[in-house]
Amino acid sequence: MLERAFALIDAANVADPTVEDATSAALLYGQRMSAELDRLFPKASDVLRIATRGQHVERWLLPRADFPEGREGYLAWRREQARRHAVRISGMMAEAGYDIDAQDRVGVLLRKEGLKRDAEVQALEDVICFVFLRWYFQPFAGKHAPDALLKIVEKTARKMSDAGRARALAEFGLPEPFAAAFRI
Repeated sequence: MLERAFALIDAANVADPTVEDATSAALLYGQRMSAELDRLFPKASDVLRIATRGQHVERWLLPRADFPEGREGYLAWRREQARRHAVRISGMMAEAGYDIDAQDRVGVLLRKEGLKRDAEVQALEDVICFVFLRWYFQPFAGKHAPDALLKIVEKTARKMSDAGRARALAEFGLPEPFAAAFRI
């Protein structure tokens, strides 16, 4: 069932018109997410594995530009993306043979309900942050002023678990003042 769910997610994400490293950006992101989850949480449940792979399923179908500028518009866009991802992935899980409880649970993870209180939601968030730091931070950093970038890094670190922050600090060798955001 897990392989079928992954195949459905990947088939949806291969349609992303954005290309990165000669492949669909959404497909590549999902694969990077799965690889990072396997590294950080090798005993993860199927539901966490599916939520991780499908965290940005068909994200390009709802452009950020469809929402107002500014923080409120951004947060509304993120909430709607999370809702859409939960619905889409739940449907894929049903098609792959997962029961309604598993489908409901993946929605909780994708909507990030219980961050800091639910171990699987927190694991998903830690994986998201690791993938950002490992694959997307450098290009992202070049587009932002140092003060704005520091605020973004601080927000990223606050979302992570204590163990995740400690591990990120050890693995990424972030320069000051970014490293300070990850210190426990």
